[in-house]
Amino acid sequence: MGIRKPEGPTFFDMLTSQAEHLVTGVGLLSSILGSSLQEQVAIRDRLHEVEHAADEINHDIIQRLNQSFITPFDREDLQELASCLDDCMDLMDESGDLFVLYGIHDIPEQIMTLLTEQVSVLARCAEQTAQAIPDLKNPLSLRDYWVEINRLENDGDRAYRHTLTALFDSGLDPVTIIKLKDIIEVLEKCCDAFEDLANTIETIAVKES
Repeated sequence: MGIRKPEGPTFFDMLTSQAEHLVTGVGLLSSILGSSLQEQVAIRDRLHEVEHAADEINHDIIQRLNQSFITPFDREDLQELASCLDDCMDLMDESGDLFVLYGIHDIPEQIMTLLTEQVSVLARCAEQTAQAIPDLKNPLSLRDYWVEINRLENDGDRAYRHTLTALFDSGLDPVTIIKLKDIIEVLEKCCDAFEDLANTIETIAVKES
C-alpha cells in the first residue's frame, strides 16, 4: 500500500495564512496606540483572537510535518519558518497586551509619534512578508524580500534608539518610563523576529540553489 498524501491545505497555504494574520495583527496593534483605555481592551481581545488563530496554524504545520513522508524543504527549515512567523505574532500580541495591562495613556506627543514609527516599521515588515510567502515555492525569487526586511530592521533599530532617548528625556515619572520601556523593547524584539524570518528564508534559498 502506498503512502497516503495528507489532505487539506499545503505547507505553503498554511505559511501564507500565518503571514496574513501578521498583517491583521499589526493593524490591530496600530489601532491600540491611538485608542482610549476602554477601546484598547476590546482591540487587545481581538488581537488575542488573531494570535490564537495563528498559533493553531503553527500547530497544524507541526502536525502535518509529523504526518508527511516527503516535504518541499527540510523539515527543520519548515518548522523554523513556522516558528519565526509565530514569534512575530506572539510579540505583536505581547505589545498590545502590555499597553492594556500597564494602563498606558496620556503619552507625550513626541514619544507617541516615535512609538507609531516603530509600529509602522512592523506594518511594512508584515506586508512584505505576506506578499513574499506565497512565492516561497521558489525561494530564490525572494532575494528582494530579505534585503528589504534587513533594511527595515535597520529603520526599526533607529526608531528604537530614538524612542528610548526621547523617553529618558521626557521627564515622565519613573514607573511610567519603565512601563513604556518594556513596550518599546518588545516592539524592537518583534522587528528582530522579522529579520530572523527573512534570514531563515535566505538560508533555504541558499540550500535550494
